[in-house]
Amino acid sequence: MRSKLLAIAVSLRFLIGSISERILECFKRAFPKALKTSFWILKITLPISFLVSVLSYFGLLNAFSELLTPAFKLIGLRGEAAIAFVTGVFLNIYSVIVVLSQLTFTLREVTIIAVMSLIAHNLIVETAVQSQTGSKAWHMVILRLGMAFVAAFLLNLTLPPLDQAFGHPANHEQTLSLVAHLHGWLFSAFRMIFKIIVLIFLLMVLQEMLREFNLIEVLTAPVSPVIRFLGLPQSTTFLWIIANTLGLAYGSAVMLDEVSNGRIRKPEADLLNYHIAISHSNLEDLLLFAALGVSISWMLGIRLIIAALAVWARRWYLSAKGEVFI
Repeated sequence: MRSKLLAIAVSLRFLIGSISERILECFKRAFPKALKTSFWILKITLPISFLVSVLSYFGLLNAFSELLTPAFKLIGLRGEAAIAFVTGVFLNIYSVIVVLSQLTFTLREVTIIAVMSLIAHNLIVETAVQSQTGSKAWHMVILRLGMAFVAAFLLNLTLPPLDQAFGHPANHEQTLSLVAHLHGWLFSAFRMIFKIIVLIFLLMVLQEMLREFNLIEVLTAPVSPVIRFLGLPQSTTFLWIIANTLGLAYGSAVMLDEVSNGRIRKPEADLLNYHIAISHSNLEDLLLFAALGVSISWMLGIRLIIAALAVWARRWYLSAKGEVFI
C-alpha cells in the first residue's frame, strides 16, 4: 500500500512538474509577441489621445460637433449629443460617459447615443487593427459611422418615451490651465499604458495556454451554432469570442497573431471584421452604459441584427467573387 501511494505521489509530482514547464513555456512565447503588439498599439494610441486632449481643451471638438447638429436632429437628438459622439469616435466609451455626465439628456437620448458610440468609438486605433487583419481601413470607417447613424435612426423610430433625466447642465467655463490639463492627460496616459501592456500580456499567455493544452476547440464548440447563424466561418469563432469579451484594441494581439500565422485567412478575417466593427466589447463597454440605466437588450439586440446583416451582405459579395467559406 505504501509503495502504491509513493508511486502515485511520484506520478503526480512528475505531472505537476510537466504542466508547470509547459505553462512557463507559454509565458516565454507570449512575452515577445505581447511586447511587440503593445508597442504598436501605444504608438498609435498615445499621439491620438494627446491630440484629442489638446483639441478638447481649446474647444475645437465642440466646434466640430456643432457642424453635425443638423444630422443629429434627424435622429431625434439635440446638437449637444454630437459632442459626446465625436469624443467617442476619437477616444473610448469612458470619454463618452464623462461628456454625457456634463450634459442633460433623457434616458431615451442616452440610449441612442450609447448605441452609436458602441458602434463607432476609438475609430482610429481600432481601424488600424482591422486594416492589419484583412480589411480596408476606409471600408471599416464608412461601415461603422454609417451603421451608427442607421442604428440611431431605427432606435428613434422604435424606442418608447424614456423621459428620465440623466446628467446635469455643463459648465463650459475653462478653469484649468493648459499645463494642469496636460498633467491630467499624462496621468491618464500612464494608467492606459499599464492597462494595455498587462492585458495584452495576459491575453497572449491565455492564448498560448489554450493552444498548448488543446482547449480552444472546447471553448469554441458551444458557440459554433451562433457563429453559423451570424454568417461567420467556423475558423473565426475564437477571435469572435475575444473581440466580444475584450474588444478590438485589447484583443488585437491575438487577432494579429492568428492572421500572421495563417490560422485564419484574410478573407475570413475580413468577414469577421464586418461583424465586430459593429458589435464588439460586449462586456465592459455594455456594462458601463447599463450602469447608467440603459437597457442591455436595446444596446445588444440592434447591433447584433445590423452586424449579422452586414456579414451576410459581405459574404454574398465575396462568394460572388469566388471566395468559399466553411
